[in-house]
Order: sequence, then C-alpha cells, then structure tokens
Amino acid sequence: MSMLVCFNGKFIPREDASLPIQDGALLFGDSLFETLKAREQKILLLHDHMDRLELSARLLNFPCQRQKIETALRQLASSLTAPASRIRLTLGRGVHQGLDFPDAAAGWFLVTANPVAEISEQQRADGATCLTAPNQRVNPLSHLPQMKRGNYADCLYAANYAKEKGAREALFCDHHGQILEGATSNVFVLLDGKLVTPPICSLVLAGVMRQQVIAAATELGIPTEERTFNKQKLFDAQEAFLTNSLIDILPINSLDGKAVQRGEEWKTLQKTLRMRIET
Repeated sequence: MSMLVCFNGKFIPREDASLPIQDGALLFGDSLFETLKAREQKILLLHDHMDRLELSARLLNFPCQRQKIETALRQLASSLTAPASRIRLTLGRGVHQGLDFPDAAAGWFLVTANPVAEISEQQRADGATCLTAPNQRVNPLSHLPQMKRGNYADCLYAANYAKEKGAREALFCDHHGQILEGATSNVFVLLDGKLVTPPICSLVLAGVMRQQVIAAATELGIPTEERTFNKQKLFDAQEAFLTNSLIDILPINSLDGKAVQRGEEWKTLQKTLRMRIET
C-alpha cells in the first residue's frame, strides 16, 4: 500500500499535497496532530484520539471540524490494505499575515496513512534499550496541559539522539531528576505491587494508550498510582515498560547501559489491553 493522503476531506495524490510558505504550521510549528494505528481496516481508539484532539483545539481556539474529520478517517480506513497502518492526523490554522491568527475558515486538516511494521514478539521479549534524553522536555504553553503540537523539536531531537546511539527510546527527566516520559511514549514501572506512572502535567502527555493501560490494570485488580519517580526507582522496580498507540506495551530492558529488572505483569496487561481496544 502506498501512502494515502486526504486533505480537507478530499483524497489527493501524494505529490499534490503542499502548504503555502506563509502557513502557520510551517512558520511557527503551530499545528496539532494525532498518531493513530489501524489493524487492517479498523482504526483503534478513534474516539479517544478525537476527544484529545478536540480538547486541545478548544484550549487553543483551533478550528476542528470533528464530524468531517471522522468521516474522512472512516473513508480512509476502508482503503487500507496493510495488516497495520500508521495514520497521522494534522490540524492547521492556515495562512498568516504577520502574527495574527487566520480566520477559522482558513483552517485545514490533513490525514495520511502508511503501512507500519508491528512490534514482533521477539522485540517485546528483548525489550527496549533506553537512554536519558540530553535535552529538556519543554512546553511553550506551560499554563496548559501537554498536547500533541507541531512544535515537537524537543521530542524530535531526543528521539534521534537515542537512534544515533543505537537505543530505542530517550527518557526525559525534569530538573530534579524525576522521569517524565519518553520522546514518543509514556513510562510505567511496577513498584511494590503497584503500577506507577508519572502524573499528567504540563510536561507529561495524557497518552491515549497510557489511559488504556491504567484502565486495563484496574480491570485486572492491579493497584495503580500516578506519582513521580526517579531513575533509581526505575531500577528498583520489578519491571518497567513504555506505551504508545503504535507499540501498545514494550518492556524496558536497560537505561543508560544499566539493566532494568524484567517481569511478566506486562504480558497480562497486554492481553487485556488487546481485548479492550480490538473488540
């Protein structure tokens, strides 16, 4: 399957997709986005992703035609042929004249879909090698919750740093050494029988898969807690793993070259998670 492209509800050839040089998404990184996963022709957790996008759009006074976007996503889904696909949904405000926001009517949305390779069982068994990100997680809108915004340079640089070093993921820490999240993931640890994850804040994204994992743990009777922890607590944990919409759950095998304990609870969570999101 080649890339599918839908701009404002109209499917177009990839080579025809373009933005004006004065678009705010290009000039300022002023856009919102969601990354969704489809298995065959089913988009997983569509409503959860749209709820988060709609909330972000409301907080930032961003144009967001939810019904039209969802119609386009369903039309796109019907054309998917790969076993798994990565779908990127982007919202933009349109062309700027100076720093003033364009009229809402200038807003646009873009949906693209590409085949994606699923995480293999061997990759899950091997686990993810992680490094501490060399840069800080930032939020230009620190008075608001963390959002999926086009101004994504901190995550981009951290992710590429990890890749250049042969690692799977980079983990952000705050100035006090508390772990926040990964460049593209949320982080969980199992500590003293409790599933612990950093609390949502201006530097920690309310991940769609994060919330599903918490719900799955609650369903299984596993106590959950949202609180901060440092790297030493991650090494003290019975196990640790990453989550996002593409990987579901991926255990961590090391951080900065030091082994992380491996457990089996993630397998139970993964099984329940699959049942929650695929049925």
